[in-house]
Amino acid sequence: VQLQASGGGAVQTGESLRLSCTASGHTFGQYTMAWFRQAPGKEREFVAAIRASGGTTYYDDSVKGRFTIFRDRARKSVYLQLNSLKPEDTAEYYCTAGTVITSTLRDPTKYNYWGQGTQVTVSS
Repeated sequence: VQLQASGGGAVQTGESLRLSCTASGHTFGQYTMAWFRQAPGKEREFVAAIRASGGTTYYDDSVKGRFTIFRDRARKSVYLQLNSLKPEDTAEYYCTAGTVITSTLRDPTKYNYWGQGTQVTVSS
């Protein structure tokens, strides 16, 4: 599976962005998809994940209520809608895919495939 992320940009506090991640390969539908982010000098951190069925989602507390993850199986894509953006959301955002159990969703080493990052910059 190859992942291609896009949609980042520079916005003001309170504005929105939608990140997209499109997969190639025939097994996209089998994987849990997730978004992580990494700010300069910090470790990569979990943002959100969605199960293969699309019926179960998970969010870090820092983004709950502001970000929404969803997937389109027909387009082999997963999206992250970012609303009410804050300066602390500034980071490189990465999409990833893997077969991951719930207890390890936040561990980036448990994912099998990664896309290139897309930069989100939020200014105050």
